[in-house]
Amino acid sequence: METQSPPLLTVEHLTLSINGEVKISDLNFTLHVGERLCLLGASGSGKSLTAAAILGTLPFDATLSGSIRLLGQEISGQRLQQRKPLALAAIFQDPFTSLNPLTTVGKQLIMALRARSGMNKEHAQCCAAELLAALGLPPDMMKRYPGQLSGGQCQRVCAALALSGEKNLLIADEPTTALDMVSQYQLIDILKRYTERPAAPALLFITHDLSVAASLCQRAIVLANGKIAEHGSVTQLLRQPVHPYTQRLVATALRPAFSDYPAMSMAG
Repeated sequence: METQSPPLLTVEHLTLSINGEVKISDLNFTLHVGERLCLLGASGSGKSLTAAAILGTLPFDATLSGSIRLLGQEISGQRLQQRKPLALAAIFQDPFTSLNPLTTVGKQLIMALRARSGMNKEHAQCCAAELLAALGLPPDMMKRYPGQLSGGQCQRVCAALALSGEKNLLIADEPTTALDMVSQYQLIDILKRYTERPAAPALLFITHDLSVAASLCQRAIVLANGKIAEHGSVTQLLRQPVHPYTQRLVATALRPAFSDYPAMSMAG
């Protein structure tokens, strides 16, 4: 009988407080190679703080207990600078803080590609242009500075940067919030294709929008007030939601406005 490989990411009994106020309580989940898992919840539910705990970007007044293991290594006490540089990539909710305002988009992408894969400048330039095109950005984007971009354009550039190297785990924290519906679909499509490749990274996708989660992720964990309210396959949560908060998410996700998301029609 075939046995399942050990989890890429294991979170056990994670509890987090800020200034003495509990924000996350006894959180447990695993994520395997090639899997796409969604942390789903409203603002203040603890989903972004969970991502920050994994990434090592928590505020300094945060108190953390429990275990976070990536590739079998305990990382819960490490800051971002101490993490394995090739293990993690992230797309953050605020794209403007992730880009160097003094360097063109093209140069930032080329530098990232060369640093992570060792490719030559010409190859990196072609790959950078292809990444931007896949995200619906025009060729002249390579020559622009971040200050010349809209919020949605900045977010897609940040996605291109996160996708520019080989990683074990990609964390996307509300990456579609600043995007219109067309740009959302483009980003979701490229994330799905990127994580379906051989030796692709696992994806931890954070959102408040079940319709977005349903179009991309296989499993979802619903967070409410820092605790797991419900978890299961996205299809299961859509068809048989148990927790009242999940039921409200499903009611919103199944409105006609969301019918263009591919997974929604299959779930009913």
